[in-house]
Amino acid sequence: MSKSVLCCFYPFVCVQDLNKRLSLPADIRIPDSYLEKLQLSSPSFDQPLSRRSRRASLSEIGFGKLETYVKLDKLGEGTYATVFKGRSKLTDNLVALKEIRLEHEEGAPCTAIREVSLLKDLKHANIVTLHDIIHTEKSLTLVFEYLDKDLKQYMDDCGNILSMQNVKIFLFQILRGLAYCHKRKVLHRDLKPQNLLINDRGELKLADFGLARAKSVPTKTYSNEVVTLWYRPPDVLLGSSEYSTQIDMWGVGCIFYEMAAGRPLFPGSTVEDELHLIFRLLGTPTEDNWETYILNIFLLLNKDSMRQPYFRSLGPRVHTLPESISIFTLKEVQLQRDPGYRNSSYPESGEE
Repeated sequence: MSKSVLCCFYPFVCVQDLNKRLSLPADIRIPDSYLEKLQLSSPSFDQPLSRRSRRASLSEIGFGKLETYVKLDKLGEGTYATVFKGRSKLTDNLVALKEIRLEHEEGAPCTAIREVSLLKDLKHANIVTLHDIIHTEKSLTLVFEYLDKDLKQYMDDCGNILSMQNVKIFLFQILRGLAYCHKRKVLHRDLKPQNLLINDRGELKLADFGLARAKSVPTKTYSNEVVTLWYRPPDVLLGSSEYSTQIDMWGVGCIFYEMAAGRPLFPGSTVEDELHLIFRLLGTPTEDNWETYILNIFLLLNKDSMRQPYFRSLGPRVHTLPESISIFTLKEVQLQRDPGYRNSSYPESGEE
């Protein structure tokens, strides 16, 4: 039943008004039974809605319920969670279902709690959207928007040969999402190609915020056991637990090189091996020049990185877009067909 028809059938309950009042996506299919209930109760839409009332309304519509989603395929499994491809009965859209197993004695893993608490407040075109949270006795399921693959899979599909135009577009989106996080004092702390999701349009989104942290001061003491080895900065490798946004920006630099060169920059097998690779390329620091050494490494990786001349070809409008709007809404931003791409379903619209 279309929304315009529903507005006619339920004159006191216009679906558009209801979506706005409950902060729902425009494509949500609100059950007729719920609309009929509102029709009978004749709700006043000019009165503020309490948090409790909103939560109850969302539950009646179908949010927070496992039966609202259909599992399709298993996408992967980790220590605490299994990820499924699924479909929402409310929108008919594909979703990713991250099912976290709950241990009776320990409860929800701290990484899951951290991911939920951060993502519910991070709303950006280049950050994966958390649609729903489902809590049962045995599991905690996080419902995310579905994206076709991660950057690692994308590079594999291209035979690790990417168009430099596409490298530029992907890098800009990484920086854009990260700038939003850092502005809100959130460190991702686990940037790697596997945690950068891409859809068939080329939109890239930061994902997997299980290791992310909200930082209260520029240099707060944290654990140094974060970030996959290949993307970890030297000060953290050496045991430093006082770091800020540079932990993410080092990872950005490593990912940038990997996209452009088709191979990892520092593929160390151990911490010692990783440090050896870094020092062999950048030089070995001494106790006297350590602070200058680190400062020089991060000199160009600052909050103004998106303003570098490298991105000039994307046009000035990429810098003025609202946070929720994709850069692909601009006609001057288009992916090219990557030279090594092996998938015949690759979109043709960006081909030159």
